Amino acid sequence: MSTIHLTNGDVAAESLRSALALAGRDDRVQPLRDDLAVGPLRGVDDAPYVRADFWERVTADTQRDFVREFREQAAVLDGLSNDTANLVVWHAESASDQLMLRRVCYLVRNSPQRLNEVRLSIADLAGRADPQAWAHTRKDHATSVGMFARDVLQAHLPDAAPISVLRISRLALEWQEVKQANGETRRWRDNTFTNGSFAELDTLILERASDDWQPAARVAAYVMTAELWYLASDSIVLWRMRELVTQRRIHLRGDANEWRSLELRAASAPCSPQ
Repeated sequence: MSTIHLTNGDVAAESLRSALALAGRDDRVQPLRDDLAVGPLRGVDDAPYVRADFWERVTADTQRDFVREFREQAAVLDGLSNDTANLVVWHAESASDQLMLRRVCYLVRNSPQRLNEVRLSIADLAGRADPQAWAHTRKDHATSVGMFARDVLQAHLPDAAPISVLRISRLALEWQEVKQANGETRRWRDNTFTNGSFAELDTLILERASDDWQPAARVAAYVMTAELWYLASDSIVLWRMRELVTQRRIHLRGDANEWRSLELRAASAPCSPQ
């Protein structure tokens, strides 16, 4: 029987493909492209518009057809649930990875014998010269599969193990509960999901804003490495910065699509011409 490996996002998928190639395996890798830790979830399994509308608002990218992208994602998920291949869900300790796991369990709950998992943790990064070394100091241990180098993933290929029927049922139920709760953000702490708000990100941005212009990327890095109990992406942080500009709480200057040129300042001082 064939095997399909599932990852949260393209970065993780590319690393896993390389790991499989090094191991001489040609298993299929299927990325699921949605950061489920942020934005509305109620109705997400019924229509693509729930998530498409949210990400269209976040990115402000008029060139992307988010409805089409999420329709394609829905077709992928339908295909996985109707397929007969074994599934291996790769997940680490981020809220988004854990939500992906629960969504997959919900979708294939009627054929639980197909489901397997590989668990990764912050301990798998320890002691390595890794570009994600900042993660080692996080008390929330938030890590995603995309952080791990291909040699680490290759070493974990033999760790794929079946998920028990009882656990699949529990994880599927948790997915339904999280969807119903429908928070703005979702934290993963002590094996439990709790809701948060985008105001928490806004507070962190405002903490770093001063009367002097500074690189917006520096502020974004502070927010993205904060112990939020989920991983905040650069696109989410930039969206919150734009929202704070709209609220006249900060100023931005430069190209909002180019972190190197973008600068940020508190709104406590008048904004000079852009």
